[in-house]
Amino acid sequence: MLNSILLIAGFGAPEIIIILVVILLLFGGRKIPELMRGLGRGVKEFKDAKDGDSYKEGDRRE
Repeated sequence: MLNSILLIAGFGAPEIIIILVVILLLFGGRKIPELMRGLGRGVKEFKDAKDGDSYKEGDRRE
């Protein structure tokens, strides 16, 4: 699926590599895992809210 999205957008391997290098230079190697973790939590919260899966504020599901 990701390949089809990237092909539709017109991105090839060189463009993707350049984008990844720029991201690495901007954020550094230590910040990228934190950014991905935050992105994953945001996606999970969105999916839970979309599906109507609610839980108490004190409960943490990880």
